[in-house]
Amino acid sequence: MKALAPAVLSLALVGCASQGHDTDINEAYRAYQEDDCGAVMLHLSSAERRSRFRPHQDQPEVSLLRGLCLERQALYLDAAQIYRFMQRHYPHSEYSYRAGARLETLRLLGHYDAKLELTP
Repeated sequence: MKALAPAVLSLALVGCASQGHDTDINEAYRAYQEDDCGAVMLHLSSAERRSRFRPHQDQPEVSLLRGLCLERQALYLDAAQIYRFMQRHYPHSEYSYRAGARLETLRLLGHYDAKLELTP
């Protein structure tokens, strides 16, 4: 029975961390809708810290939202770097496909040259 208590406590704490992570993501989207990229970055950083011990299934979503905020701040090269990172590290994620579309949009608007060699 004593051995079971730490396991139950661990599972409960993981559940709480997961809930906080989801709250951070939701708050980041809310801040993005309100055009508050400072709050977006704060919530995304908090979500990343909470997810250190979880599988990185949410990282592409966090990265896409970060890239969108960078675009809103006219930091197009920074956004492009994030989108390229996503495509390299999460090629099968839905968010990576969206990142590819954002890169094409940036290219069409003249904010990104796909032929330019950008080093990480």
